[in-house]
Amino acid sequence: MSSKARRPATPAGDRSDPDELTRRDRREERRHRLVVVGGRIAIAVLFVTVWQASSDRLVRSFYVSSPLAIVQRLLELVTTGELWPHLTQTLVEVGLGMAIGVPLGAVLGIALGTSVLLGGWLLPYMMALYSLPRVVLAPLFIIWFGVGLLSKVTMVVTMVVFVVFYNVYQGVQQIDRDLVDVARSLRASRIQTLRWIVLPSLVPWLITGLRLSIGIALIGAVIAELIAASEGLGYYIKYSSNLLDVTGVFAGLAVITVVAIALDQLLKALERRVVPR
Repeated sequence: MSSKARRPATPAGDRSDPDELTRRDRREERRHRLVVVGGRIAIAVLFVTVWQASSDRLVRSFYVSSPLAIVQRLLELVTTGELWPHLTQTLVEVGLGMAIGVPLGAVLGIALGTSVLLGGWLLPYMMALYSLPRVVLAPLFIIWFGVGLLSKVTMVVTMVVFVVFYNVYQGVQQIDRDLVDVARSLRASRIQTLRWIVLPSLVPWLITGLRLSIGIALIGAVIAELIAASEGLGYYIKYSSNLLDVTGVFAGLAVITVVAIALDQLLKALERRVVPR
């Protein structure tokens, strides 16, 4: 028998290299991502194919247009440059509205979530304001602020602020109270507690609020443009509708959809970077 100590035999079921497990997990993740993306593409292709086949066969194209006609219209809008003023106007309204509404909603959510007294005073009024249909408020904003940019931005702010507020407020309620008690026992100030405990814990909730706000902000901007505007995607959709141009309506809706998806994917990429898994 050799004097050298022999390494105990490893059972077959326990021969798991951590690096091999990591590589396996990555392969599974890539495979799952490919399946998801492939499924999305297949659904989109199927939908467009059925729509194109149905146009002027099952349903008159006057009512539903067709994917081919919509693509041709979009190419025409891009090449002639007619699309860019409308797209730029809507994006400016959405950007300014979110730049105001997101910080305002976050501050209100933190203030009412961390202060029992403020929450008791203001939370019922926040719920009452949230229940108001903003579509009905749009004409008032036109009367108060005119048909220019300010009324559109105000509309977007009112759509966004409540989404962010309720996400941040809920996030404050979910913070581990033991951490807050430890900070207080160490005599941390409110600013220090906010900086080192509250704000880092709210990042996932804020990102979720931002992602939800993208679609809501676009809806607010388009609604305001439908009521009174001279530029914007909502104006183009209304103008096309007045001319009974269904292809133009669907082209405007297609641009809005693409913008919403692109912005959501950007925020999703940001979420993967800043939110730990």
